[in-house]
Amino acid sequence: AFISRSINILFHQILLLMLIIGRFIVGLYSGLSTGFVPMYVGEIAPTSLRGALGTLHQLGIVIGILIAQIFGIKEIMGTPTMWPFLLGFTFIPAIVQCALLPFCPESPRYLLINQNEEAKAKSVLKKLRGTEDVAADMQEMRDEGRQMMREKKVTIPELFRSSLYRQPIFIAIMLQLSQQFSGINAVFYYSTGIFEKAGVSEPVYATIGAGVVNTAFTVVSVMERAGRRSLHLIGLMGMAVSSVLMTIDQVKWMSYVSIVAIFSFVAFFEIGPGPIPWFIVAELFSQGPRPSAIAVAGFSNWFANFLVGMSFQYVEELTGPYVFIIFTVLLLIFFVFTYFKVPETKGRTFEEISAGFRSGNAVGYAVFTMH
Repeated sequence: AFISRSINILFHQILLLMLIIGRFIVGLYSGLSTGFVPMYVGEIAPTSLRGALGTLHQLGIVIGILIAQIFGIKEIMGTPTMWPFLLGFTFIPAIVQCALLPFCPESPRYLLINQNEEAKAKSVLKKLRGTEDVAADMQEMRDEGRQMMREKKVTIPELFRSSLYRQPIFIAIMLQLSQQFSGINAVFYYSTGIFEKAGVSEPVYATIGAGVVNTAFTVVSVMERAGRRSLHLIGLMGMAVSSVLMTIDQVKWMSYVSIVAIFSFVAFFEIGPGPIPWFIVAELFSQGPRPSAIAVAGFSNWFANFLVGMSFQYVEELTGPYVFIIFTVLLLIFFVFTYFKVPETKGRTFEEISAGFRSGNAVGYAVFTMH
């Protein structure tokens, strides 16, 4: 009996170790992909479609979240025996991605600017654009390449030391923090408990409903017309109002106002703070400093995500029903920062955006060039 019990304990310890290693590998890939994918999409997309195509990255994420929520209910795979298989399903999208990756061409911007392979860059552009006339795109990349020739390769420490990059990297970090410190993951991590307090009989289905709203409004943001900066401002203010309404759940007869507020909170998140911080970072930097900037922005986002996930339940115990007032204050701070410091990048080439920072008035430059 002792030997059997020891073998059983050892077996479970090995399974736990495998789970930790597996989650570490998945997390490593997630961190890399959230940086590389928006950067790649931004480099291959036409200037006029860069925002819409960049938002598709966020759409893929929220669809994955929704699928996981649906499969995680107890009627499907949310049981003590089935949840390991649900975790194992990660291999399906991984295999699909590995199969499709060879069909993704190298970034023409990278080929021309970094590798000086103009013929290959032009050939890739023709395939991506579906036309033989790619002169305008090639000229834009040549202009950026000439500017990059005046820059040496930029490391992460140099992003903070150089006055040329200090402002855009600060904006990039603040945009990532505005996404995570908005409180969105607090809602998703603990939404079931929030709905239970609001008196919902089947809170898990309300949580899935929030996931549906999350996905639906990401689709809306794909069809962006107002511009990155404007959508981010609308999203931040809408979330601030919704977070105030969420505190009303302390009054029994107003509990369902809190439920509606959660749905609107999620909707406004996907209008702006959800998709925009990921791809606007790639727009704020030229080819030279872009990889380092993406790395810093990604680290800022995931570290803030970790802080919220680990601390929210303890903060909630201390503040009670007023916990989302903290997020309201942060959202208003990020709103003011975005209004005064974040330039509009919609319809601007990478060189025009960089020129705005070199002139020392990125927001004013963006507004001026739009008119």
